[in-house]
Amino acid sequence: MDIQPKDRIIFPLDLPGAKEALRLAKGLSDHVGLFKIGLELFTSEGPQIVKQIQAVGPAGIFLDLKLHDIPATVTRALRAASRLGVDFVTIHADAGPEAIRGAAEVAAGTGTRILAVTVLTSLDKDTLIQLGYQPDLAEDMGKVVLRKAAMAREAGAHGIVCSGRELETIRANLDPELITIVPGIRPAWGSVSSDDQKRIATPRDAIRAGADYLVIGRPIRDAADPVEAAEMIAQEISEGL
Repeated sequence: MDIQPKDRIIFPLDLPGAKEALRLAKGLSDHVGLFKIGLELFTSEGPQIVKQIQAVGPAGIFLDLKLHDIPATVTRALRAASRLGVDFVTIHADAGPEAIRGAAEVAAGTGTRILAVTVLTSLDKDTLIQLGYQPDLAEDMGKVVLRKAAMAREAGAHGIVCSGRELETIRANLDPELITIVPGIRPAWGSVSSDDQKRIATPRDAIRAGADYLVIGRPIRDAADPVEAAEMIAQEISEGL
C-alpha cells in the first residue's frame, strides 16, 4: 500500500464531546491518516463515537485508552475494542508481558494492532525518580524506553508509543518491523503556549529518526486554518522521508 505523508499524521480528538470532534473530523479526514480517540472523548460519548468518526471519511482510528490493569481485564477490554474495528489500541507497557500477550492473542486476525505505551512524553528524569526509578536509570530515558519496548515486542505488541528522542535507540536495537508512534510533535514553524510536553521533536526529525506515525494535536487544532496546518506538516514529513 502506498503511504502518503499525510497518512502518517494522527490527529487527536482530545475534546469533551461529539459535536466539536465531528466538526474537526469532517474537516480533516482527507488530510490526516488517523484520528486518536482518547479517554476524555471515549468516556464522554462511549463506543458510538468511534462509529460516528469512522463514518465521516477515510481516516482510521487510533483508540488511545492506555489500558493498565490485570491481564484478564486488559484482555476483555481489548476484545471489546477490537469489535469496534479500530486500527490501534494502546496498553501501558507497565501492565506487563502477560497482559500484552493476552491482548495480542485476542487481536490476532481482527485488524486491530496493539501498541505499548513506554514512557509518557510529559515525564522527565525528575518525575521518574519521584516514581521510584533509580537515579542512574532515570538519567538515561532511552534505556528505560528500550527496556519497556523490548519486553512489549517480545510479548507480541505490534508497536510502541515513545518520544522522538528515543527513536534512534529503538531503531538501533529492536525489530525493524516494530511500529513506532511518536507524540510530542511540534512543527518547526510553530510553538504551543503552556506546553506540557517535555520531550518533543519536529515532524521532519522524528520521521528521519524512524517514526512511522506522528501524533500532532494543538499545532493543527489551534491554527487559524487547521487544513493548511495539516498540509504544512505533511510537507515537513515529506522532507524527512
